[in-house]
Amino acid sequence: MEPEELEDLARAGEEGRAKKCSTRDLPMILASPPINKPRSQWGATTVASTMRLAHLAGISTFVTGGIGGVHRDGQVTMDVSADLTELGQTPVVVVSAGIKSILDITRTLEVLETNSVPTMGWQTDEFPAFFSPHSGVPCPARVDSAEVVAFWASRALELPQGMLVAVPNHDPAGANVENAIQSALTEANELHLSGQAVTPYILKAVAQKTGGDSLRSNMALVKQNAEVGALIAIAISGSRPQI
Repeated sequence: MEPEELEDLARAGEEGRAKKCSTRDLPMILASPPINKPRSQWGATTVASTMRLAHLAGISTFVTGGIGGVHRDGQVTMDVSADLTELGQTPVVVVSAGIKSILDITRTLEVLETNSVPTMGWQTDEFPAFFSPHSGVPCPARVDSAEVVAFWASRALELPQGMLVAVPNHDPAGANVENAIQSALTEANELHLSGQAVTPYILKAVAQKTGGDSLRSNMALVKQNAEVGALIAIAISGSRPQI
């Protein structure tokens, strides 16, 4: 990014010109006025839109913190993240720390199964819950090496789906953060928050409650995910014929 773009992005946050951007929002953001114009818009991409853009760019693997999923009481509200839909139709390997514990992990895994998304725990049999390696939910499958992921990514079976590789976060601050999340969830329910308003509220409240532990733990898990993602990307690259 050029310096003027960075400055405009910083101002856009203060002026309400930066918004959460899922796949459905890409056309609206791209059709907005050019950067540095009075009404220019910025989009902060979600897992879904990042997958779509990565695929368009020929990128096979990307790393994130945690994916979206089925919100609690999602069977009533039908509040289900587009991340799950995109994983079912875009062939990109997504490496994450599992599913955010503010979501319904069990139902999220059910939707991933419905969309035929290979979902694996990295060297673990218990599906990770973002800040914590423990969710009490078994992994649909386990993978112990990048080479196994690379075989799937070779598209030998010509499957169109993406793949989710969940890496457990072993940062010691995770337990403190998890307790704060449960407290923040109660507050969000009392405030009758729903939809896209829930996650930003939870993240802000957790950061305040943990005195910065959530940020430190988040940074630790992203670095760990990046290491695993790099191993997978190298394995995929090595498994493809050179042109």
